Amino acid sequence: MPDDARARQRTGTGLGLLLALVLGAVLLTALPEDDDREGACQARTVASWSPDRDLTGEFARYGDDASRADDWTGGDGTHSVRLPDGRVLWLFSDTYLGQVYRPPNPAGESYAWRDTTAPLVRNSAVVMDDGRLQRTLPAPLFADPAPGQWRWPVAARVEPRSPGSSEQVVRVVLWTRTTGTYPWIYGVPTATEVATLSLPDLRLEGIVRVLDQQRVQDPAKRVLFGTTALTDDGDWSYVFGGDDARAAAQPASKAYVARVPRGRLADPGAWRYWDGERWTIPSLMKPVLGDGGRKGVGSAFTVARDGGTYVLFTMAAGAEGLTTVTSYWACSPTGPWHGPGKGFSPPLPEQGAGVAAYNPQLHPTVSRGRLVLSYDVNWLDANGGVTAQANLSRNVSLYRPRFVTLRLGPG
Repeated sequence: MPDDARARQRTGTGLGLLLALVLGAVLLTALPEDDDREGACQARTVASWSPDRDLTGEFARYGDDASRADDWTGGDGTHSVRLPDGRVLWLFSDTYLGQVYRPPNPAGESYAWRDTTAPLVRNSAVVMDDGRLQRTLPAPLFADPAPGQWRWPVAARVEPRSPGSSEQVVRVVLWTRTTGTYPWIYGVPTATEVATLSLPDLRLEGIVRVLDQQRVQDPAKRVLFGTTALTDDGDWSYVFGGDDARAAAQPASKAYVARVPRGRLADPGAWRYWDGERWTIPSLMKPVLGDGGRKGVGSAFTVARDGGTYVLFTMAAGAEGLTTVTSYWACSPTGPWHGPGKGFSPPLPEQGAGVAAYNPQLHPTVSRGRLVLSYDVNWLDANGGVTAQANLSRNVSLYRPRFVTLRLGPG
């Protein structure tokens, strides 16, 4: 080939390559920096919030109803699950039963109080139908596994009795705790269990232990699963858990995640735990969020999916953790999680030292197109709970869930 022909060929090739590079740069420049297509993952945080007085008022109405002496008057650890027939099952940890009284005070006004001898059970369940709380199931719903141990219900899902089955059941994840000494005044983490309830009668069929943590010597490093659970568009349920580092005076706890095939929550052999790279056995699991300092979660937190983004809500680390809800976001349940975002402080029934908000939980069961989050309110006490008991009896609104409605926006 003549030299000038070779030169023209090289020049043509070079021009073609240059045009391709320029065109590629133009196309890349035309793409948005943040993909805003529906379903894409984007940074998310709380843009606004407002109190949900209707839901808060419904629990106050039901708790104050004195027509029965064996029903729910207050509780914490609020979780919910929608049943196939449209009812909503609300699950609670420590629960007061009995009655609420409203005698007139000397000023002629009325106030609500609970007798200090009111029965306290470790868990309960209340059935809602068409937006109205109707009845309390016989409590406790989940009996103590052994003396000095108890069960707190957390996340619940409706799933096939077995993979591919047309029959559905309710699976309730349980935390088992054991009586302990300070700083474990709320119990030493012991195990994660799963209970099966029949439908539609909600009869307890059985309980299996899916993760025993008694061999983990340091209680602060024991992980309990079920603080929140999500089912993806495929065949998996993602169950989140956390350690109790905060009970050992660390600023924040760490979050973990497990994956379970749909229909197998009650099968311990089906659970797999994230180790930073793959799903594996529990002894190899690693946290997906938490640095032991500013970043981390409270002992209970909740996760929602907004398009292609996962959003986690938890109490803030440090002193703000008694009043402030903050959030993180990620493109996958395994992270990486970004945040914390700007927090917000939901209203409390009383202001001042001792009154605290905790356990934020999302409730798609009652969302109706909104993002509804509950938080529990309690009187925290360093003296083993004696003063707290008196305050919870004096003001029944201190031990009932309260609700807010959230709107998410760009992070």
